[in-house]
Amino acid sequence: MADPTLYLFDGHNLLYGGPFDELRKLVDALASFVALHGARGIVVFDGAGQDVERGPLSVRFAAHADTLLERLAAERRGYEAVLLVTSDATVAAAAGVQVAKRSTRTFFRELEPGGHREDRPQGLAGKLDEVTRARLERLRRGVPGDE
Repeated sequence: MADPTLYLFDGHNLLYGGPFDELRKLVDALASFVALHGARGIVVFDGAGQDVERGPLSVRFAAHADTLLERLAAERRGYEAVLLVTSDATVAAAAGVQVAKRSTRTFFRELEPGGHREDRPQGLAGKLDEVTRARLERLRRGVPGDE
């Protein structure tokens, strides 16, 4: 499969299965992750809340998050490289064979615990000037800038 262009995240599955103690911290980490991978993401949480855009990440709330994730996967799998992050076997199976899957545990091994770090000497962050880094941070947070 080609690199994913769309990540679908099972919000509460990630929140309760990972190192994050607050929804906001998880959303920030996911927004950074998809931005760094040049993709888009949709994280879906069960229950009520305000749908928001955090740069390339859409945060959605639904009465039945599993059903919404299954529908999003079915709608997009024919024309995008979709990767579903969940440890719910039923949701993963319902997404279909055209959708790549990653368990919560495997995803968190790829995602740096503790979120975004600016002082890292290696990687892309260590190679960017301050102006570019600030523009990318505004993009990640969905804050309008001078672009």
